Parts: sequence; structure tokens; C-alpha cells
Amino acid sequence: MIELPPDPRQHEEPDHDDEPQGRLGPTSYAVVTGWALAGLVLGWVWRVVAERVNGVAPVVSWPQPAALWLVAVVIAITAWQTHRAVQVRRERLEPHRAVNRLVLARAGAYVGALVAGIYAGYALSWIGDPAELAGQRIVRSLVAVAAGLVIVVGSFLLERACRVRRPRT
Repeated sequence: MIELPPDPRQHEEPDHDDEPQGRLGPTSYAVVTGWALAGLVLGWVWRVVAERVNGVAPVVSWPQPAALWLVAVVIAITAWQTHRAVQVRRERLEPHRAVNRLVLARAGAYVGALVAGIYAGYALSWIGDPAELAGQRIVRSLVAVAAGLVIVVGSFLLERACRVRRPRT
């Protein structure tokens, strides 16, 4: 029987320098703009499709923009608290918390832009329409657009608050 020499890698300490050093780039303004434009088209088309399928366009009720404003406030508060902790007090976030906040920021930017675009497209589709509820739909949609924009801005601020400065060498 032939004995093989022992594998030298079995007794080596793991080399931590080989661990991946990933980077996450900031959210692209172009991508967020693309989501907003896609939402604008969807919002405009939504009215046409709904009227053909149901015979009636959807009504925008106050709970819809209110829910968006709630999300906007949560993201804004999270951004402010993160900024205070990381940038002002120089605290270090636990890795899973930092990742969670970055995911929230990126998702908020994309979804906020999409929702703002959808409501903007829906509002635009009612301009000049003599329907009885056209004005109501425009106003409520514009309140939702404002909430979507605040979600986007809050998301960018949250992402910025999570940035860690490189140590000076």
C-alpha cells in the first residue's frame, strides 16, 4: 500500500485575507428615474385598462396616500437615527443592521419612484376630463405623488447615512 504525504493545507490556519471585500455602490439616479418613468406610463395606462375592463376608473381614497406617508415617515426617521448614530456619534452598526438599512433604502428608492410615477400618470390622465370625480382623483393622486417623492428622498438620505468613512492612512 502506498501512503500519500499529508496535505499541508489541513494544518494551515485559514487565511482571512482571501475573504471577499465587496462594495455596494450608491443607488443610481438613472435607475430611479427609469422606475418613475415606467410608473408614469403604468399610471396612465391603468385608467384606460380599468375603464375598459370594469367600465369605471379606480377611485383614489385617502388611506392610499396616508399609507405612503406612513412609509415616508418611517424611512425618514430611520435615516435620521442612522445619521445620528453613524455620522455624528461615530457608532458602528452591526453588519446585519447595516445591510437591512441599505436594503430598505434601495427598495424605498425604487418603489417610491415607481409609486410616485404611477400616481402622477393617473393624475395626468384626468387633466381636462369633465368627470365629476376628476378633481378629487387628481388631488389625492398628487398627495400620493408627494409621499412617493418623500420616500425616495428619505431613502437616499438613509443610504447616505449608512456610508462608512475610510480610515485615513
